[in-house]
Amino acid sequence: MGESKWLTVVSKDDENGVELMLEPCIFEPGETYQQALYEAGIPCISFQVNNMDYEYERLRELNVEFTMRPTTMGNVKIAVIDDTCGNKIQLVEVL
Repeated sequence: MGESKWLTVVSKDDENGVELMLEPCIFEPGETYQQALYEAGIPCISFQVNNMDYEYERLRELNVEFTMRPTTMGNVKIAVIDDTCGNKIQLVEVL
């Protein structure tokens, strides 16, 4: 991609599974948007999980930092992770 570079990540347990592409935030409007979302506590992305309690415990054992513990809200249970890169990531279990 010319001068541009990017990083993709996959689970070591499933190298043919979901692959995430991480793009650097290299322009001011994007950085401003990312920072505003973070400061407002708004997750930039959400992933659905089948068993929130299991995933919460599994990720805590891996030293993942949660900014919101699993919380039931209507017909979903959500939790929020701080990815240590200026983003909040939401996990959702449909009940």
